[in-house]
Amino acid sequence: MDLGLHSKLALVTGSTAGIGLATAETLAREGARVIVNGRTTARVEAAVERLKAAVPGCSVHGVAADVGTAGGCHHVIEAFPDVDVLVNNMGIFEPMPFGEITDAQWLRFFEANVLSGVRLARHYVNGMRARNWGRIVFVSSESGLQIPPEMIHYGVTKTAQIAVARGLAETLAGTHVTVNTVLPGPTASEGVSRFVEELARSSSKDPATVEREFFATARPSSIIQRFASTEEVAALIAYTCSAQASATTGAALRVDGGVVRAIA
Repeated sequence: MDLGLHSKLALVTGSTAGIGLATAETLAREGARVIVNGRTTARVEAAVERLKAAVPGCSVHGVAADVGTAGGCHHVIEAFPDVDVLVNNMGIFEPMPFGEITDAQWLRFFEANVLSGVRLARHYVNGMRARNWGRIVFVSSESGLQIPPEMIHYGVTKTAQIAVARGLAETLAGTHVTVNTVLPGPTASEGVSRFVEELARSSSKDPATVEREFFATARPSSIIQRFASTEEVAALIAYTCSAQASATTGAALRVDGGVVRAIA
């Protein structure tokens, strides 16, 4: 299927690794011009080179900025004032008992996971509306529907993303600009893979055993009973960005391995 993204300019935040990098590569393979974003110049440059090697002849740019801050968002917007596709992928997570989550940590999570996407969407939606075409995707999580007790602050920010996307989609009624959220389940991203490896070392177990135990205890409702690959998640994100997804907007689309026990 041709996703109709040839020459479209797509910004993917937090795209130097994991779901973001897989999404950038998938969009590049579809002929989109891709902007890679990360916090450091070294990681951005490494990701750009990796994409050029994986997709020969692709058009890929990089911008180093922490979009979890107002200044970082401003820097990205200055470097690239207009885009056709915005994938708000950058996010942070950290397991922590509810009673130990300070006000500062709540604000840090909202700044990174919610306001990053709000600030960028608030700017880029103007050009999309003027051209009457655009795609905005917030990468949320199944944790936005089933708040994880081990990191309530993270889950709440993921719920907020779903609400922001739905509300923004409503303001674009009758246009060809769509806004959606994609809800991955447990995914073998860079951070998760590192967490599993560290847990395996500390418990003298192999990573495969840790993964089985995680799904038996922490996510027993998972149907696939494994971590999704970043490429599996990126496939849905890329489709949601496509010309073919023109009738999909205001939706929360799950690629969660069946973790959420709902049929809608």
